[in-house]
Amino acid sequence: MRYLLIFWALPLGLFWGWYGLSYHDINFGLSFFSREMNDLLFRIYGNILGIDPTIIPGMVARACLLDSVILLAIIAFRRRRALWAWFKEKRSAYRSGEAAPEVRNLSSAP
Repeated sequence: MRYLLIFWALPLGLFWGWYGLSYHDINFGLSFFSREMNDLLFRIYGNILGIDPTIIPGMVARACLLDSVILLAIIAFRRRRALWAWFKEKRSAYRSGEAAPEVRNLSSAP
């Protein structure tokens, strides 16, 4: 799980953090976080790819979402026995009526 956070969540968090700050021009005095840098970077990417720069963030978002779904599916497949056991336990607890925690009346507490 540690490697998952390092190699998947950290780069996504850094990219979307930069994108959000630069898109809204919250730059803290750094030109890297300015809206001009955001526009310049996506204009460069758009010229390299030969597409309109305004559609690149949406394409990146869809790619991140697809990658996340694939990664979570792989993790679920690798841990399917534990997930299935957890599901069976919760289902049996629900059917037996033990799923809801017992509500105690604290007004009669000493």
